[in-house]
Amino acid sequence: MRSLFGPVFFLGFIGLAVFMISHGVALGWLPALLVVAIVLSYACEKRWPYQVNWNKSQKDTARDYTHAAVNETFNVLGVAAIPLLAMWLPDRELWPKDWPLGFQFLLVLPIADLGITLVHYASHRWPLLWRLHAVHHSVTRMYGFNGLMKHPLHQMLEALGGTLPLLLLGMPLEVAALLAFAIAIQLLLQHSNVDMRIGWLRYIFAWAPLHRLHHLKYGTAGDVNFALFFSFWDRLLGTALDYRRYTVTDNDLGIGDRPDYPVAYLAQLVEPFRREQPAHPPAPVPATLREALIKDS
Repeated sequence: MRSLFGPVFFLGFIGLAVFMISHGVALGWLPALLVVAIVLSYACEKRWPYQVNWNKSQKDTARDYTHAAVNETFNVLGVAAIPLLAMWLPDRELWPKDWPLGFQFLLVLPIADLGITLVHYASHRWPLLWRLHAVHHSVTRMYGFNGLMKHPLHQMLEALGGTLPLLLLGMPLEVAALLAFAIAIQLLLQHSNVDMRIGWLRYIFAWAPLHRLHHLKYGTAGDVNFALFFSFWDRLLGTALDYRRYTVTDNDLGIGDRPDYPVAYLAQLVEPFRREQPAHPPAPVPATLREALIKDS
């Protein structure tokens, strides 16, 4: 089951969503399907945890629920606004409307993924973007649901990076809704606390065994594995890292020079706009992690 979890969860939920919408099921059923995915994610994390401690609340559950509710509401509103946006954009008839819905979805996935990945990459290099993105990196445990934990402004920037070219090409409402749903499913997998074994699929999909390394708090050690869906983008960017000799714990997560980063939801919304950002010495890299990096390099 540890080997099957990733591909079955990803292909099962996204494939079911494409099938439903292709056969005339209303888009309003996608949020209900996402709730089913979240519940199943929780159940599997309880059954096969990567870290048992990550299943326990650290006074962050209500905050994560709030982040997810706000951000997913904005996603729904953004998708719903596409018909209004289409009224303002010229129709150049560039979109392959005659393709089956499934093929249209397969077309948008790598394009959106590249745009989101580049915004994510820039967010670790530009201080103003990092201030917004730091909200996501403040987590001190990783479980599927806090993949949805982002500052709403940063989520908007990622969404624009991933979808603006597609919207200009005339991406239909149904395809945009499927893309938003697929992103939510992928975020559940990226941050999952399931001790999944993904084998050769790590060369294709950017799931939790790779993305946990991105959340390391030790300076630039976490400036790796930026991709949302497909790990090959990181190989093209030169930011791919896959070492399996080190087990990530809650002591490895967070922001190394901001151990006092606010935990409460409203405080996290305001934090990026504070003029003075408290500075602390960077967290020292544990000896065992240094050894793992040396051996795998």
